[in-house]
Amino acid sequence: MTPSLKVSGLAYAYPDGTQALYGVDVVIGRGERVALLGPNGAGKTTLVLHLNGILHGGLGTVEVGGLRVDAGDKKALREIRRRVGIVFQDPDDQLFMPTVREDVAFGPANLGVRGDALDRCVTAALERVGMAHVADRPPQHLSFGQRRRVAVATVLAMEPEILVLDEPSSNLDPAGRRELAEILLSLDVTVLMVTHDLPYAAELCPRSLVLSGGVIAADAPTSELLADDALLRAHRLELPFGFDPSAVRAR
Repeated sequence: MTPSLKVSGLAYAYPDGTQALYGVDVVIGRGERVALLGPNGAGKTTLVLHLNGILHGGLGTVEVGGLRVDAGDKKALREIRRRVGIVFQDPDDQLFMPTVREDVAFGPANLGVRGDALDRCVTAALERVGMAHVADRPPQHLSFGQRRRVAVATVLAMEPEILVLDEPSSNLDPAGRRELAEILLSLDVTVLMVTHDLPYAAELCPRSLVLSGGVIAADAPTSELLADDALLRAHRLELPFGFDPSAVRAR
């Protein structure tokens, strides 16, 4: 089966000469939930921005569901950006319309979905995150956790191949963390979760990648990776005091 994501030899330097990626190779199968771990400055954001063609021009290739990310092919790039849904760390970066319904409808409407089909799309996406009851409320009147769930719905409405989450557990209270975890576990999409929250990675992602210094430094089952103290120290990753990774298995 064609993988959801295939990154081959990806290297990239910013215009100021800063080399962010030195040759990244990653394959993620359909339906996998994978955590992308690494210290600040490791290149995680640079990698993610290559997945939908926001960054381009370096060496190597990126394929999403077998379709190559090509900045010069506008039709293919439009499809890539539908297939790769990115949920930002701050939901307010994604929610800008007067109501939740309009925010969730924005992406599909730009793809030409109209009328009853658009209404069904919006309702289905909100139901998947348990937020259908707030469809007509302004996003700014919701709690932070609710806004994050609506932000996930805006991406799900596009029916993506890959759901990319940037620090999804940040600023959530314990109930919000649990509620979001239950939603993510219920989804039938490929998930790439960029996070410093190692216990959340252990709970949700059977597999983890460590990106450090612009290369993939480790690719292993999350439970094994988090049990490797030397690896964690070498790449500035820290488990909370008292957390036992062997006691948690990703669901």
